[in-house]
Amino acid sequence: MMDHLHKNNTQYISNPSPNPPPTGGLFENLLSVEPIFNNKELLRHSFTPDVLPHRDSQIQTLASILVAALRGDTPSNILIYGKTGTGKTASVRLVSRELEQASAQYDIPCEVKFINCEVVDTKYRILAELANTFIEKNIAYVLEKISKLETSLNDLPPNFNSSSSPQSEEGQSLHDEISKLKHDLNSFTKVPMTGWPTDTVYSTLVKALDYRERVVVIILDEIDKLVEKSGDDVLYNLSRMNSDLDRSRVSIKGISNDLTFTDYLDPRVKSSLGEEEIIFPPYNANQLNDILQNRATTAFKEGVLTDGVIRMCSAFAAQEHGDARRALDLLRTAGELAERSGGSQVTTAHVESAQEKIELDRVIEVIRTLPTQSKLILFTILVLVKKNISHITTGEVYNLYRQLCKERDSAVLTHRRVTDLISELDMLGIVNAIVVSKGRYGRTKQISLSVPQTNVEKELLSNHHLFGGLEDTSVIFQSHFGT
Repeated sequence: MMDHLHKNNTQYISNPSPNPPPTGGLFENLLSVEPIFNNKELLRHSFTPDVLPHRDSQIQTLASILVAALRGDTPSNILIYGKTGTGKTASVRLVSRELEQASAQYDIPCEVKFINCEVVDTKYRILAELANTFIEKNIAYVLEKISKLETSLNDLPPNFNSSSSPQSEEGQSLHDEISKLKHDLNSFTKVPMTGWPTDTVYSTLVKALDYRERVVVIILDEIDKLVEKSGDDVLYNLSRMNSDLDRSRVSIKGISNDLTFTDYLDPRVKSSLGEEEIIFPPYNANQLNDILQNRATTAFKEGVLTDGVIRMCSAFAAQEHGDARRALDLLRTAGELAERSGGSQVTTAHVESAQEKIELDRVIEVIRTLPTQSKLILFTILVLVKKNISHITTGEVYNLYRQLCKERDSAVLTHRRVTDLISELDMLGIVNAIVVSKGRYGRTKQISLSVPQTNVEKELLSNHHLFGGLEDTSVIFQSHFGT
């Protein structure tokens, strides 16, 4: 019987596939296509170039404030404002990189820690990440120092009298200094990401920072997101931390897309955090053109970009409040589309396709991240649109929304709150809500979708826990309106 099974298995394995893969394999064939990029990473907004066109003034201002760290002084705290894609983060990263390089060159202890507050968004997590960062730096510093001291001991002549051990810079014998450093090494305890009292985490951070003399620059990107979610407690702690430090000094740099977020800060936090302010204005089309030219020269192979490609990317992005990120995304996506189609050049047609793709991706991402109630309201509007209602009003949306909530066993919001959420969908560019007068009956909003309904329907119906079984929107409408 085993022979029979072996024979059958041999036949099964040896039978050729009815659809054999292409010769050379799937990825081998794709890799054989001549690429049009030299280095695509240069077109990502996470890349920090050595030159940032049209940001010389802001970079020089930032450097003139931070140079105090290289003199052993505490730089002023800075708040940096500007819309998305105006070069704030890239400029701060560039200056920070140069600061750390100068610190190493002149042997002046200066360290930079960058935190994205959209990801690390609570007081505990920020304090814990800072504490663990500087505990790790302390461990590296101690290990390096022990290694140097042990090397010094090993270099002593064999007949050296150990009772008169040489002295370290601190005036201790090398043996005593090594023993002390090893004791310090065993005392470092990293903070868990949950579980400790916040006061303990803060004191651990202070102890870690103050282990040795240095100037620390803490950069809080998207600082407004932190304040929005967790309040300004952590900013109060960080901005007043120097009063708890003896050997080190801390300077805070906050980066925000929202010029008004300081209106929600405690006046004490606002005054100590915003000692200096730097504004990054939006780029115009010509400036965006320069930025793209600067990156494209190295990112693409020579002769790949046809006339008008960079200028079209710049023009599209200039309409989006001068967003350099959008311009870079457009140019990179256009190149990817050209490459995937097997083309050897990027044309303006590829840019137009990239614009549509990015806009669609943005809409899908916005819908995906909407709160549950906003999704229910958007689904209600979709049902009414698919029924070809010519003038969809707030009242019609609310009536159908209320029935839908009852059917889905969801909480029903008030009419006023639903109106507010419709306004939010309007601001996000998903719907268009125009206020119209109904004469003596007051005012209402006429609502329509601002994005392709097929994309809205596809994304919403992928939420099976919310809209499972509601794929046939016409049935929903008929069950509630009887038509």
